Amino acid sequence: MKLGVFLPNGQNGYIISKNSPQYIPTWKHCLAITKEAERVGLDFILSMIKYHGFGGETGYWDSCLDSISLASGLAAATDRIELYATVPVLGVHPAVAARMIATFNDISGGRAGVNIVTGWNRPEYSQMGLWPSDDYHDRRYELTGEYIRIMRELWATGRSSFKGDYFRLDDCECFPTPGRDIPIVCAGQSPKGVQFTARHAEYNFVFGGPEKLKRIAEPVLTESAKIGRKVGTLALVTIIGADTDAEAKDRCDDIVAGADQEALLNVVKSASMDTNPEGTSRHFRDGMTADVTEGNLTFMGFPVIHGSWESIALQIQDLEAKTGISGMLLTFPEFVEGVRSFGERSLPLLRGGAAARKVA
Repeated sequence: MKLGVFLPNGQNGYIISKNSPQYIPTWKHCLAITKEAERVGLDFILSMIKYHGFGGETGYWDSCLDSISLASGLAAATDRIELYATVPVLGVHPAVAARMIATFNDISGGRAGVNIVTGWNRPEYSQMGLWPSDDYHDRRYELTGEYIRIMRELWATGRSSFKGDYFRLDDCECFPTPGRDIPIVCAGQSPKGVQFTARHAEYNFVFGGPEKLKRIAEPVLTESAKIGRKVGTLALVTIIGADTDAEAKDRCDDIVAGADQEALLNVVKSASMDTNPEGTSRHFRDGMTADVTEGNLTFMGFPVIHGSWESIALQIQDLEAKTGISGMLLTFPEFVEGVRSFGERSLPLLRGGAAARKVA
C-alpha cells in the first residue's frame, strides 16, 4: 500500500481549529516534512493549491505556497521520494502546465506526478475573473478531460493541434518531452467524478469513512478495468497518535472543541455553490455534523484515525482489508513530529504485514 503525506502548504494545514498548531506555510517547514517522510520510508508527498482562503479567527488557508514551485524545490532537495504537484485547470493553460510539469519532472529525475484540480470553490477563481460560467460545475469534467488529453499528448510527442469545445491548439510545441508517463491523480467522489478518474488518472484520492471508501474504490476499479486500466484509490486521513489510545482521543476531542466556526461556515458557504448533488462539496456540508471517524469538517472532512501508534497500524490494516484502497494520503496536527512517530512506530508494523496483528 502506498503511503504519502499531504503537505501543509496552506495556512494551518488541514485542521480548522484554534486548538491545533497555527502557522503560515513556509518552504523550510515543507522541506523538513518531506525529508522526514523520505527518511522514514514513505512513498510520496503531495502539495495542494489554494488562491483564496476561508478566513475566520485562524485565517484558514489565507496563505498558500504555490504547489509546482514548491514541488520543484523539494525535488532538488531529495533523492527517492515521489512528488506530486497540483495543477488547477482554471488557473493554468494546459500547454503551460505541461511544460511546467515536464520541467519539474526533469528536476526530480523522473519522480514527478501531478494532481489535477477541476475547481469547486467559485470565489477562489471569480476573484481573478477565471470562473467560466454559472454552469461550470456541471461541465467541469468535460473541460478537464480535454485538459488532460492535451497534456498527455504534449508529454508523449512534444506537439499538439488539439481541437475541442474548450481548447484549440495550433501545432503547439512542448520540448523537451519528459520521456516517461507522468502519473496523474484526481479527487473524484461523485459518480461522475469516479467515472472521470477511472478514465483519465492513475489514482483517485477521496475522503470518507469505511463504507464510503468501499463504495468509491470498487467502482473505480470496475470502470477502469472496462477500458483496460487499473486505477487505485488513495484515502485522505488525519493521523492523531500518542503513547496511549486515551491520550490520542483527548487530543482529537480538544481540537474539535476549538473548531473555528467562522471558517467552517465559510467552507460550507463555498461548497453550497456547487450544483453537483454529490461529491466533495456534499461531503464538506455533511461534515459539520459528522463523526471524526467519518470526516468532521474540523479536519477539512478528512476521517481521523486516532490511538496509540501501534493501534493506528492495526486500524490502517483493517481499513485496507475492508475497503480495497491502494494507499493513503496522511495529514497530522504536528507534521514533522507526526511523520517521524508514524514512520518509526507504525510503519514497521504495516510493512511487516501480519506482524501488526500480533500487537496487543
